[in-house]
Amino acid sequence: MQPEDPGTTPGLPDEAFDHDGLITKRHLRAGAFAYLRPRPGELLWDIGTGSGAMAIEWARAATDARAVGLERRPERAARARANAERLAPGRVSVLEGDALALLPGLPAPDAVFVGGGASDAVLDACWDALGSGGRMVVHGVTLETEALCVERYRAHGGALARLLVEHAEPLGRYLGWTPQRPVIQWSCTKRP
Repeated sequence: MQPEDPGTTPGLPDEAFDHDGLITKRHLRAGAFAYLRPRPGELLWDIGTGSGAMAIEWARAATDARAVGLERRPERAARARANAERLAPGRVSVLEGDALALLPGLPAPDAVFVGGGASDAVLDACWDALGSGGRMVVHGVTLETEALCVERYRAHGGALARLLVEHAEPLGRYLGWTPQRPVIQWSCTKRP
């Protein structure tokens, strides 16, 4: 039996990626792509790439789309590279190191996803690098990242949401809902 063709729509199962548990989960990835909107030939910066899932899904979603993932932890960067080679060969590069040190050497992005390592300086540098029509999505689970997202929402507009996904799991002989950690999402398209 042939494996099912997963197609190019973002939202691959989490199991498609080798990860250490810190991965933008499937439902949240798919939701982020509703705002990132990959187009042919465009470049995504994936800050705090972790497993590389966002960068990989971006590269798979549109013809000749490319992504650069930035990851400060060597073991995660290696894992993201392996995932990218398996799932989006030649379309995702993963750079290891501090995002602020790496950003100035990158080509300008069409979109930015920040899934880890959000700070005032990182968010400002990413926003400044976007051209008119560029899209940015920031996810966070900490109160500190939530505060940064609220500040950006007040300054630039866009959409601000708190996302909570619950999965049905066995609870004795019944089913019950098990929640994942809530995620704040700020998304915005840069206007002239």
